[in-house]
Amino acid sequence: MSTPRPQITLMVHRDGEVGSRSFRMPIWLFRVLVVVGTVLLMAALVVGALYAPLLKAAASVPRLREEVARLEAETAKVRELAAALDSAERRYGRLREMVGADIVPDPLALAYSLPLAPPVSAAPPGNRPAPVSGPSLPNRWPLEAAGYVTRGLVAAGGAEEEHTGLDLAVTIGTPVRAVGGGTVLDVGSDPEYGQFVLLAHPDGYQSKYGHLSRALVSPGEVVNAGEVIALSGNSGRSTAPHLHLEIRRGDATIDPLTMVNEDSR
Repeated sequence: MSTPRPQITLMVHRDGEVGSRSFRMPIWLFRVLVVVGTVLLMAALVVGALYAPLLKAAASVPRLREEVARLEAETAKVRELAAALDSAERRYGRLREMVGADIVPDPLALAYSLPLAPPVSAAPPGNRPAPVSGPSLPNRWPLEAAGYVTRGLVAAGGAEEEHTGLDLAVTIGTPVRAVGGGTVLDVGSDPEYGQFVLLAHPDGYQSKYGHLSRALVSPGEVVNAGEVIALSGNSGRSTAPHLHLEIRRGDATIDPLTMVNEDSR
């Protein structure tokens, strides 16, 4: 006599009815249904976890598009204002030319209580001293283009920070000329001076050119007074493009303005 296989009986009873229904199934089928249901539930949870960020990102797309449109509209307004300002500056420049620059004050000068320094440059080529080959004292102006003296020599121990040279504001790439004939002692980069060139002159004089964008000479090279040795820049500890010129004799720092014997304008 064979042993009956174990079965599961499910009884379903509806509210209000006297009878009930019963369903029988093999226990192995019940186990299969439980496993399949569990797998389907886990699959649903995984799909929800993966697609929830995508659904959230998709919902934020319209808001991002609105933000981009707003930024584009603001950018267009800024461009319009910039164009209007450029036009006003051009009209103002023409007005100053028609009535005379000395009659209409410069708004840049009105914005500051301190007087603005006039541009300084070397004398015209026809008035410059004749070139001298070989070593010579550092007594020539290092620029032909106009530049602004923004800071001079400041001795140590004062109220201001020590400053060992002369700062000349010029655009990046302006040719820098040797203030005297001599030998290139060093060319390199420094955290303070940035790109620099150091020259040795007769009688123990040295000249240093800092914040350069490019050096055009090499150590050991002999240069003449007025020869282009570098291009100005904004390297090192510098807040704006300028040339830092430094003249020393031994351990003493010398004001370059007391050495230059060229007429300036």
